[in-house]
Amino acid sequence: MGGVSTTERARGPHPDRAPKQDRSRATRQRLLEAAVACLAEHGWAGSTVAVVAERAGVSRGAAQHHFPTREDLFTAAVEYVAEERSTALRALFPHGAAGDRRAVVSALVDLYTGPLFRAALHLWVAASNEDQLRPRVTELEARVGRETHRIAVDLLNADETRPGTRETVQGLLDMARGLGLANLLTDDRARRERVVTQWAALLDEVLDRA
Repeated sequence: MGGVSTTERARGPHPDRAPKQDRSRATRQRLLEAAVACLAEHGWAGSTVAVVAERAGVSRGAAQHHFPTREDLFTAAVEYVAEERSTALRALFPHGAAGDRRAVVSALVDLYTGPLFRAALHLWVAASNEDQLRPRVTELEARVGRETHRIAVDLLNADETRPGTRETVQGLLDMARGLGLANLLTDDRARRERVVTQWAALLDEVLDRA
């Protein structure tokens, strides 16, 4: 009488009774994804906590529960997607790049011409004028840069004990960042493909040099 039936117990918890922790994690992820999308589309000035909360489909209070300040929200958002992009880049070559350096160069360029770079650029511009934001973004970018460099070294099978190798790999990443900046104004895929092909040839020459 009024108890839970054997059938109900067998079915397990009702979907509407998901653990609070799971709901909280899902809300946080929606906020992070919405924050990155807002930064990429509207820039720093147009990306308020209220705008992000509306896009994520949550209340402003819920957003501030997870991220008390605007700086907390957007720094965490760029970090989240940067980590996702690093994971995605490694997933492109689960067994290594098999010597296909052109594919690696192309993947790295894609990293810098996607929505993450656009969002990060808006955050950099904001950080240059916001004393509270600048040290957090600087630390984040340094960490992301180190991780991207490690991924590039691994995928390119580059031996950094050889003189000039580290600088060559970093030059590749600087080139990719430059293409990302150019892509903000115009999507010149044909030119980008030619640059990728040339850089792959240069890497083969430099990295395989005895």
